[in-house]
Amino acid sequence: MAMLNVENINVYYGDIHAVKDISFFVNEGETVTLIGANGAGKSTILKTISGLLHTRTGSVSFLDYKIAGMPAHKMISLGLAQVPEGRQIFLQMTVEENLEMGAYTRPNGEINASIEKVYAQFPRLKERRKQIAGTLSGGEQQMLAMGRALMSRPRLLMLDEPSMGLAPILVEQIFEIIQTLHKAGTTILLVEQNAQMALSIADRGYILETGRIIKTAPAQELLKDEAVKKAYLGG
Repeated sequence: MAMLNVENINVYYGDIHAVKDISFFVNEGETVTLIGANGAGKSTILKTISGLLHTRTGSVSFLDYKIAGMPAHKMISLGLAQVPEGRQIFLQMTVEENLEMGAYTRPNGEINASIEKVYAQFPRLKERRKQIAGTLSGGEQQMLAMGRALMSRPRLLMLDEPSMGLAPILVEQIFEIIQTLHKAGTTILLVEQNAQMALSIADRGYILETGRIIKTAPAQELLKDEAVKKAYLGG
């Protein structure tokens, strides 16, 4: 049974039909990636899953719960967390205060243990724990956004363009962290413009073009596909 099931969603921005009859699934334990050019509808799909946008048709189910219209805190309690595009951390707060904000659905007695677990995964954040988040580098801010999402101990982590605006060496670091989280048992749905990196760590991929899924296959197959190479991998 799929952990996340998206069936026949259609999403509009005013008169613009941004997502057209999209259906896909994520099984527990997988890393699944949605790739496509800018404006293909990738981020719109994540925003629809997390309830920021609404679909006119179809349904979104997580662990067999229909989650359309469900309040954000209830989704987080079920085990669904998102690292949004552009990170959206609290720039005036310290690193540690940002992490505490990510734990608002957890019992107080568990927060310190969760923070220590995040620090074990992101040693850089531990070094910067008292630093104001707005003074961190782009890569550190991305680590903080991921750490904050992990504070809710998600079963499914949705990542929206985690490599955006980062230097190549930091992109590699972030993808290594994603792989580590996956190996530790987190299921991952990754939206990413860097198709090469995304497919290299994913189990399966879906390719989007102007709001539609045009192809899906195991990630290794997509990496070798000549049409995919030409369109998305600079080959």
